[in-house]
Amino acid sequence: MAPVAVIAREAPLTVVFHKMTGSGNDFVMIDGRSSNPADWPKDAIARICDRRNGIGGDGLVFVAPAGEGAVRMTYFNSDGSPAPMCGNAALCSTRLAARLELADPSGMTLVTDAATFSTRCSGPGHMAELHLPDCAVPVPIDVPTSPGERWIRLGTVGVPHIVVLVDDVSAVDVDRRGRDLRFHPAAGAAGANVNFIGPIQPGQDLAAPRWALRTYERGIEAETLSCGTGTVAAALALASLGLTDLPLAVRSSSGRILSVSAEVEGAAASSVWLAGEGRLVAQGVWLDSVEK
Repeated sequence: MAPVAVIAREAPLTVVFHKMTGSGNDFVMIDGRSSNPADWPKDAIARICDRRNGIGGDGLVFVAPAGEGAVRMTYFNSDGSPAPMCGNAALCSTRLAARLELADPSGMTLVTDAATFSTRCSGPGHMAELHLPDCAVPVPIDVPTSPGERWIRLGTVGVPHIVVLVDDVSAVDVDRRGRDLRFHPAAGAAGANVNFIGPIQPGQDLAAPRWALRTYERGIEAETLSCGTGTVAAALALASLGLTDLPLAVRSSSGRILSVSAEVEGAAASSVWLAGEGRLVAQGVWLDSVEK
């Protein structure tokens, strides 16, 4: 009789998770006191972020204590690659840190691989605010525009962002055009997120935001429903050219609103704040094992 094949399994990776959304940019969030990012190989991160066989998310985020009044956010894209910063993840981390009683909701320090930020919860609901470091406004880059595009600029707000002003953001083929620009040599060796900003078409509520944003996100390699730092980069680009005043409300692809305030003088921006949601939508336990 032929020998029976034995299927070996790794020890199951069992972890309590918090599923959160920042204006449609969604994350699997983990309390860093119970699970260490170093214990998560790239393929495990991709599995938990998988939308059919995992929990599903644009990224995996660990939130852990980092000293008095401080928390550390460690962020991974859904493909398992690390990223130094994500604005919407920072807003979610702020809300989760407050919920887990890791820091004072009225003001805390958020430590990331990009920089250290001041954050705070805003009100009793799910809103939060992120204070970003002073930065340069996005500058023109030598990339030809396509039909319907007015200009293309590049700046860094935590991570690199290409900003494209378009006539009609709803008409943009974000996956095709975004992929082209994301890997363009002008974006740098690591590439950049690509943000298409355009005026909301006439005929809508005049009290509603006048600008809308769509984003192609590196590490996810597809359009996402929102991008916090991309919204900041786009707002700074518009303000530096006199196309809008700040603070500015911007509608994301999810329909949720992000707000950016800053002082822009010449090529520099200071007192930069991003406000948006960090909403908890689910909690549970993830059980993972891998057949060998």
